[in-house]
Amino acid sequence: MTVSPSTLDELRLKIDALDSQLVELLAQRAKLTAQVGQYKSQVGLPIYVPEREAQLITKRRQQALERGVSPVLVEDLLRRIMRESYHTQNVTYLCTNPELKKIVVVGGAGALGRIFVDMFKRSGYPVCVMEQRDWTNATEIFKDAGLVMVAVPIKITESIIAKLDHLPADCVLVDITSTKQKPLNAMLKAHIGPVLGLHPMFGPDVSSLVKQVVVVCHGRDEDKYQWLLQQIRIWGAMVQVVDAQEHDDAMVFIQVMRHFCSFVFGAHLAGENPNLKQLISLSSPIYRLELAMVGRLFAQDPALYADIIFDNQGSVSLLSKFNQQFLKALALVEGNNKGEFIKQFLKIGSWFGDYSKQSLIDSKKLLLKADDDRTWSE
Repeated sequence: MTVSPSTLDELRLKIDALDSQLVELLAQRAKLTAQVGQYKSQVGLPIYVPEREAQLITKRRQQALERGVSPVLVEDLLRRIMRESYHTQNVTYLCTNPELKKIVVVGGAGALGRIFVDMFKRSGYPVCVMEQRDWTNATEIFKDAGLVMVAVPIKITESIIAKLDHLPADCVLVDITSTKQKPLNAMLKAHIGPVLGLHPMFGPDVSSLVKQVVVVCHGRDEDKYQWLLQQIRIWGAMVQVVDAQEHDDAMVFIQVMRHFCSFVFGAHLAGENPNLKQLISLSSPIYRLELAMVGRLFAQDPALYADIIFDNQGSVSLLSKFNQQFLKALALVEGNNKGEFIKQFLKIGSWFGDYSKQSLIDSKKLLLKADDDRTWSE
C-alpha cells in the first residue's frame, strides 16, 4: 500500500484522536482508583496488594497476546499507570490506633522525619515535632506520648536516645536509623517500655511508601507495637523482619560498600577531570545509568553518607578486603592473564546463579526507559 502525503496526514489525525482517547481513559481510571483509595482508607486495607496487581497484569498480558499486541508493552504501561494510581489513592489512611493520644517525632523537621510526620497526620494521629530548641520543654512534650520516634542523624542518635529516660511506661520508643544494633541497645537501656528498631530502605525523595521496604528489628513487647507495623503496611510499605546484628552485617554490603565505591569512582573522575558531557553523550544506556547512580550520590547530604560509611563497625574490615580483591584483579590485568580472569568470571557467575539471568532481564527494562529519556541536548 502506497501512502501519499494526504493519507499520512489522515493517519496521523487518527493516531492523535486515539491518543486523546487514551488520556480521557486514564482520567476516568484515575477517578475510579481514587474511589478505591477512599474505600481502602475507610476499612484499613493496604494501598498495595501484590496478588491483585499480579492478577491484573496476567490478565492483560493474555489479552494483549490475543489481540496481537506486545504483552511486554502492555505490562510496562500498566505498571506505570498503577504506580500513578497508587499515588492518587494515598490521600488519607485508616488509623490503626485511634486511642493513641500523641506521637512525638524527634527530628521530625528533617528530610526523612517529615515523611513519617506527614504519614502519621494523614492517618489521623496527633503529631508533635520536636527539634533541638524544644528540649527545654521536653517534659511537657513527652507527656501522654504513645509513640516517640527518633529521626535524627546517626552520629547523635544514641545521645538523643539517652535523654529519653522518663517516657510514659507504655510509650513505644522507635528509631529509624540506618544502623540498628547500637540504637536498639540504647533504647532498651533508656526506656522500660516497648522498643522497636526500624530502618526505612528509601530516601526522602520518595513520592509514597507503596512498595518501599521498612526493615523491622524487634526490641521489647512486640504485641504493644503491632498497630504501628500494621499502619506501615496500610501505607503500602513491605515489612521485612530481621535481627539487628544481621541487619548491620547486611548493610555493610548493601550500603557501605556501594556508597564507598561510588565515592571513589566519583573522586577518580573528578581527579582525572574528563569531559563529563562527552562521557554522557558517548555512553550506552547501561553506562549512563551507572554514571547516574554515582552522580546521584553527590547531589545528596554528604554528612548522611559519611555517617553511614564511618559509623558501621564492619566498614573498615570489609573495605580493606575489597581493596585487596581490587588489587588482585588489577594484577591479572597487569600480567595480561586473560585466562585466569575468565576462570574467575565464570566462578563468580556461578555464585550469582539464576539471579544473574534475572538481573539481565530486569536491567533491560531499565535500559529501555533510559533510552526513551535520552535527548539530543545531552
